Amino acid sequence: MTYRIALVEDDCRLQANYAQALQREGYDVATYSSKSEAMSAFARALPDLAILDVMLGEEMAGGFDLCQHLRSLSPVIPIIFLTARNSDLDRVSGLRLGAWDYLTKDTTTLDFLPARISALFRTVEALRSNTTENKIIQHKDLQIDEDRKEVYWKGHPISLTLTEFWILVCLARRPGHVKNHEQLMEAASVIVTNNAIAAHIRRIRDKFQDVDSDFKAIRSEYGMGYRWQP
Repeated sequence: MTYRIALVEDDCRLQANYAQALQREGYDVATYSSKSEAMSAFARALPDLAILDVMLGEEMAGGFDLCQHLRSLSPVIPIIFLTARNSDLDRVSGLRLGAWDYLTKDTTTLDFLPARISALFRTVEALRSNTTENKIIQHKDLQIDEDRKEVYWKGHPISLTLTEFWILVCLARRPGHVKNHEQLMEAASVIVTNNAIAAHIRRIRDKFQDVDSDFKAIRSEYGMGYRWQP
């Protein structure tokens, strides 16, 4: 599966350099230049990991505000500060707001950043693996390998973000059972609006339909939620 990373950086040159370094490692990178732009995007869909600058435009603590907002939406999304502000007070502030790491631009190379992110994703996967649920889900044309985070439909791989993956797993574990928005949010460890869940479902459907135009296994149940219909 491909991890989606949100990069919030107001310096266009640095933004491009960081994004290219991460894309070379196979990550899907969405870039934002302001707090408001990022918050609008997060309302639609959450990334698998966020990299935030502290100072965003004229907002000296815009990244701190954004971190606090993100943490209110999801308690588990890895958040990294990547900033020129290197005081101990700033580091402590960032970590207390829920960031997983606090890196400074003067010491973080384009080689180190992807390596650090890879290590954080390994931590996420290790936490996710501490479950007693079955690791393989198989329903007719669908196959999900939870350990590898791989999804196949009629033998074709489906590339999902981490949030999309856990929403799909929640639906597929009990085919025919309706899952409401709260259950899907809990499964994906996110706190978002009903519209955001609907957007995730729409993207999941689109990705299946890219390999099978007749895909109709995810059904919407008006006023209740969604179900995987085998």
